[in-house]
Parts: sequence; C-alpha cells; structure tokens
Amino acid sequence: MLPSHGANPHLLFEQLKIPMPANTIDFSENVNFAGLPNAILEKWGSLLPLLEKYPHPNGEPFLSKVAKYHEVETSNVFVGNGAAEIFALLANWWANEKVIIVHPTFSEYEATLTAQNAELVHLEVTNIENWKLPLPRIEAHMKKAKAIYLCTPNNPTGVLPPYEQLQKIVQWGEQYECYVVMDEAFIDWVEGATSWIPSVATHPYLIVVRSMTKMYSLAGIRLGYAIAQCEIIEQLERRASHWHINALAAQIGAYCLDEEEYLNVSIMQAKKQRLAFEQVLLRLGCKMTKSVTNYICFQLPNPEKSRDFYLDLLLKGIVVRHTENYRGLNGEWFRIGIKTQDKMARLEQELTQWIKLNGSL
Repeated sequence: MLPSHGANPHLLFEQLKIPMPANTIDFSENVNFAGLPNAILEKWGSLLPLLEKYPHPNGEPFLSKVAKYHEVETSNVFVGNGAAEIFALLANWWANEKVIIVHPTFSEYEATLTAQNAELVHLEVTNIENWKLPLPRIEAHMKKAKAIYLCTPNNPTGVLPPYEQLQKIVQWGEQYECYVVMDEAFIDWVEGATSWIPSVATHPYLIVVRSMTKMYSLAGIRLGYAIAQCEIIEQLERRASHWHINALAAQIGAYCLDEEEYLNVSIMQAKKQRLAFEQVLLRLGCKMTKSVTNYICFQLPNPEKSRDFYLDLLLKGIVVRHTENYRGLNGEWFRIGIKTQDKMARLEQELTQWIKLNGSL
C-alpha cells in the first residue's frame, strides 16, 4: 500500500524514496487557496504581545465569538486544538464502546477510536457517485451503539449526504440513545447548506464539530469547535488538558469569524474553479462524485492503472490524494483540492497528457 498522506508532500516523497521535484504542487491538501484573510496580516503586529501572556483557559475570545456567530450559549460550545483534539476527546469518552463509522470518510475517527479500544462497526455507502446511506443497517447497529460518525459534506468525496437521510439518523439517535457526531469541517464551502447546529437545542444526542482550518487557511495554529448540549460539552471539558488553546489561535479565530466578504469571495472562487475542472474531467472520460466543496473526487477511465498514474504524477511534481487507505474507494479514486487557475491549468495539462499516453483517449 502507498504511504498514508495528505498535505505533507515532503514526507511522502521521503517515504517513497523519490526526489521531490522543484515547484511541486500539492493538490492533496484542501485548505483555502486564497490563504489567510488580509485582516489577520494587517493585525499581525497587535497579536505578538499575546505571546507573552497565558491564554484564557476556555479559549476566549474565540469561545464567545463562536457562540454569537451561531446564536447559541457559550455553555453549548467547546473550543478545541483543531477538530482532531475534539475527536480524540470523544474517543476517550467512548473507550471500549461500540461506535459506528460510515465510509468512505475522514480517517481520524477510526484512528482515535482504535486508540481507545472502541468496538468499531464499519458501514459503507451503497453508491459512491450518488451517495446512498445504508439506512436499514445503520438503524440496526444504532440500537446497541454508543455513537455514530457522519461527515457532512463528506471527506474525501465532497458529497453532501441528503438531509432527509441524516434527519432519520438524528431521530434514531434519540430513540436508541446513540450519539450522532456530525463533522461539518467543510460545510462553510456549501452555498445554502443546512447546518445541524440549530438542531442541537432540541436534540440531546447530537454533536456538531467544526474546523477553522479549511475555510480560513489556519492549518498551522490548530483550531476547531464542537456545539452540543451542555452535558456533552462538560464531558469534553472534563477530558481536555489545561490551556489547550493558545492565545494566538483564540484571537485569530475570533477575527476570522468577522470576515464575511472573505468567506463569500472564497466560496465563489473555489466553486468557479471546481465547475471548470469538472468539465475537464468529463471531457477526459473520468467519473466524479457530486462534490459541493473545495475539492473533487474522481476516477480515471482506466482505474486499474490508478497507482501508475499516481506515481507518474509525483515524478512530474504533482501530488494528488490517493485513496488506498479509504474504505470503499480501494485506491481507484483520487481527491484534488481546488487551487489557483494557473495550478489547475498545470494539473489539466499533466492529466490530459497522461490519459492520452495511456490509451484512454
């Protein structure tokens, strides 16, 4: 199997013992290609004094900003050192319990739960392209499970699961006392998407997890949050280490939630590039999932040559995200994060050339 990776091209080339070409473009990571909001750069000087002070133990001012942004109480918000910390804390809570994961999906759920000896139930959607959740099997397992994880929009496919299907799962969560974790790390990219955050007030088993990494290009400072009823938030707080949110992250996150224009422009630009590249993939005879986010999941016309394609692109300095370690995708699909127009043009050039040389056009 190829090395598991994403957004770490230097390590990938090192593990494969391949020299990393100059000007390598990393399409495996899927954060906002616009970079940091300008407001952060403009305020950088005023942020430096925070380095000399201890941070607020609960992540202020970000905590209050999140509560105001989503119109909930601060007691319904937990600020985490990235969404990854939140998943680790949830896994600690559910150590040795039965937990359902619906695949293909973000690998961090399985990694954190496995570390806590959870009894994992792996279910897969019945159709990658049209995305149909296996509802009868989900309900059957929820009757005896502690929790179920759902990624909406899904990573790595970019598909937004149908609201009606998710609504049934949320209802079953209450009926069978099974916690429903909705990972909304990429929902900021979806125009008109219905978040599950407003439903938290009336659904005691619902937990919504968000990340600041993807939209605001903040991968380096690690910042995310969970919104749920107070009893759940208390469970997370009980397990978190003291001062787990650094002062820079808390202040930068608070500033970012004011950047409405940045958010709207980012959504528009990413959508424009995504729709344009989808036409390229259609012209080349590739299959695609119905992505609504800032990345595309596609399959070659000749999927049996997927590994050759992946390695050949690496030699050209193009890194795409393979799916050999995603259940249900079997290495036959690739995920590409949307980048600037010139970078997407370079990918189009290399992809077209490879498919022509390998007899698919």
